[in-house]
Amino acid sequence: MNPTDKNSYKSIVDHYESCLEKYGDTHLGVDWPDQDDAETRYRVMLEVMRNTTGPASLLDFGCGASHLYEYMLRTKLEHVEYSGLDLSERFIQLSESKFPGVDYYCLDILDEDADIPAFDYIVMNGVFTEKLQLSFDEMFAFFKRMISRVFTKARVGIAFNVMSSHVDWEREDLFHLPMDKLADFLVREVSRDFVIRNDYQLYEYTVYVYRR
Repeated sequence: MNPTDKNSYKSIVDHYESCLEKYGDTHLGVDWPDQDDAETRYRVMLEVMRNTTGPASLLDFGCGASHLYEYMLRTKLEHVEYSGLDLSERFIQLSESKFPGVDYYCLDILDEDADIPAFDYIVMNGVFTEKLQLSFDEMFAFFKRMISRVFTKARVGIAFNVMSSHVDWEREDLFHLPMDKLADFLVREVSRDFVIRNDYQLYEYTVYVYRR
């Protein structure tokens, strides 16, 4: 299977849409099993803006049902202008119905003719945690291409999470990415300025990558 072929990662979109159909606009509808853990992820994702106190723009890449934005509203993160992007028309339609004043994009960033404006920060929460039927190598190739592409649209930095390989056992359907393999890719192809967050008690880690 060609890891950059849309059909090879469309199955991931199909999976999340099936969760939405089954569970509706809930944490289960975006396949997060625990609401409190999902809230933790939102907090950690937004902490990529570690030194930002003034106005900033943020793209929620893989926004799903815009639960990150709901968290931002609850926590009064008012200096950040939120936008959302998703490959799924169903999720974009849901998000637009909830927040008609927000800019949303429904496109595949890997398409040659796809384009979006630049943002100060881009967060990718849950985009790379599940690989489903893809092999590790296929998912890693998809991951590298996505990160490289998305980073070109970030003025300051990006954040993403993956499953940790430092666990008692690894699930075949999840993307457990060794930290040394990740670091080698980032240093060689993206940026040397990155932070690995492994301090929030979940079986994953979050990475912030900044422009130097």
